[in-house]
Amino acid sequence: MNLEERIRELIAEKLADRPDLFVVEVKIVNNKNVTILLDGDEGIGIHDCALVSRYVGFHLEEENLIDNAYTLEVGSPGLDTPLTMDRQFKKNVGRLLEIKLKEGKQTEGKLLSADDNGITIMETIKQKGKKNKEEEKNINKNEIAEVKVGVSFK
Repeated sequence: MNLEERIRELIAEKLADRPDLFVVEVKIVNNKNVTILLDGDEGIGIHDCALVSRYVGFHLEEENLIDNAYTLEVGSPGLDTPLTMDRQFKKNVGRLLEIKLKEGKQTEGKLLSADDNGITIMETIKQKGKKNKEEEKNINKNEIAEVKVGVSFK
């Protein structure tokens, strides 16, 4: 079992009684920097991140899984972190998304729904000299390069 698999196993043990929480990413750089991103269907608090950090950190030390000095960061994905999992899309229904398509185009819109095949947004189409038009648009997952939650200052 490699280090990432063991870390994922430890996280699963700690979150066994919290089905609302899930792992977004485990990243290990040069066996020195371990970053764990967690999220929840209703968001995640600092307390939950701290509990996972202490649990994983304890076992990394106890089992001597990393034989050099390392840093362990446990947090939630920020606004600059792309959405990658179905659960992330589902929890962001109703929010503005910024979408980069593989063909190079970009669009944005309010997420109406998400399923295994893709997403449906209410796309805002800007028209010169006219009021913006809104149109429902389905986007297949295989067309998407990257999706981030947009920031609205309205």
